[in-house]
Amino acid sequence: MAKKKSLNLDFSALQEKMQRQFRNLDPNDPSVWPALPKSLLYIAVAVAVAALLWFALLKDYQEELEQEQNTEVSLRQDFQTKLTKAVSLDALKKQREQVEQYVTQLEKQLPSKAEMAALLSDINQAGLGRSLQFEVFRPGSMVTKEYYAELPIALKVTGRYHDIGAFASDVAFLSRIVTLNNVSIVPSAKDGDILTMDATARTFRYLDADEIQAQRAAAAGKGKK
Repeated sequence: MAKKKSLNLDFSALQEKMQRQFRNLDPNDPSVWPALPKSLLYIAVAVAVAALLWFALLKDYQEELEQEQNTEVSLRQDFQTKLTKAVSLDALKKQREQVEQYVTQLEKQLPSKAEMAALLSDINQAGLGRSLQFEVFRPGSMVTKEYYAELPIALKVTGRYHDIGAFASDVAFLSRIVTLNNVSIVPSAKDGDILTMDATARTFRYLDADEIQAQRAAAAGKGKK
C-alpha cells in the first residue's frame, strides 16, 4: 500500500512541475520559456506551417485539375466534331462531286471569247424570229471579274405582247447563259397593240488562262500599292 501511495505522489509532483512551466509566460519573448511550453510552441508552429504549405499545394493541384478538366472537355468536343465529320465524309464527298458537276455544267454554258460574236447574233436572231423590231441593240463595256467576264447589252424592241414574251423565253433557253434585267414594257405611242420593251441583257463568258493571269497580276499590283 505504501508503494502505491508513492507512485501517486510522484505523478502529482510531475503534474505540478509541468503546470509551473506554463505559469507567468512572457508572450513577447518565447525564447525564455521553459522547455515544455517552448517545445509545444515549436510543434504548433511546425504544424501550422505544414498545414499552410499543404493547403497551398492543394490549391495549385486544384487549379491544375480544373485546367485538365477544361482541356478534357475541349478535347471531347473536338473529338465529337471530327467524329461527325468522319461519319459524314462519304456524303460530303458525294455533295462535292455533285457541286463540281454542276459548276462544270455552268462553265460549259459560258461562251468563250471567240464565241461571243455568235452569241450576240443568236440573241438578235431570237428577236427577229419573233417578228420584233430592234430599235436598240448596243453591247456595253465588258466587266471583268475574277474568273469570268460580264457583257451588258442594252435592248429596245417593239412588237406584240406574246411575241415579246416568246422572245424572253427564247433568250432564257439559249445554249449559253443570258439574263434579262431592268425590264420595262410600255405601250407604243403609235399602236396600242404594239409594246416597247427596254431591258438589259447580260451574258457571261469565262476568262482564258492569259486573262486570268493578267487579272491576278493586276490584283497583286493593287495590293502592293
